[in-house]
Amino acid sequence: MSIRQRQDAIARILRRNETATIDELSRDVGVSRRTVLRDISALRDDGFVIYSESGPGGGLQLDPQSMQTSARLSVAEVFALLISVAAMRSAQNLPFSDLADAGLAKIEKSLPADKLRDLQRFLDCLHIGKLSPKQDLSDLGQIDPSLLPAFETAFLGQLHLSFDYQDVKGAKSHRKVEPQALLILQPLWYLVAWDPAREGFRHFRMDRISRPECIHGAQFRRRHVPFEDDVCPYKDMVN
Repeated sequence: MSIRQRQDAIARILRRNETATIDELSRDVGVSRRTVLRDISALRDDGFVIYSESGPGGGLQLDPQSMQTSARLSVAEVFALLISVAAMRSAQNLPFSDLADAGLAKIEKSLPADKLRDLQRFLDCLHIGKLSPKQDLSDLGQIDPSLLPAFETAFLGQLHLSFDYQDVKGAKSHRKVEPQALLILQPLWYLVAWDPAREGFRHFRMDRISRPECIHGAQFRRRHVPFEDDVCPYKDMVN
């Protein structure tokens, strides 16, 4: 159980029960009293109102009207929001774009310095272009929901990514690549990667990727991706 999952579990227990002791919470979530106390402090920092009462019959109580007021989004979640806005903007069908940018800017400012650096690395790898009107979209499918988290881990850790792939002719293969960038040609999204087996860059349609998995071990090096002139980095689109 991650720190975030544990704290969410504690909040649920407190919301469900009128009163809970530190010992009860420690037993229910399977951690030490000291860890529970740190989690309670973090929940209070996030906006939850938690009262404590000492003595027999006492314990912790959560104000039922209180709620989380600070965003606890992961880098991948913020990046998902950013690329969603970028995709809609590239399709020229995004109302309230100024409000969306302002909201995302507030979220970015709330991120710790290390997560903000990771987000900037993501933005550097995100490129936007326009889809050819001749592109056949009849076989457009859904993107595997596990792909973005796998890409996050592989890209930030410079780890190889393996997956099953089905090309335009229906041929299936298993790939092991170095993820270098994401390309959005709305509504198509591509994973741009260096393929060591073919000694070159390859563009993989993300809706044709399945069973993505990070391979821990040897790291790869960053490479310059030679995009076409009409494909620009996302960060240049919003300047």
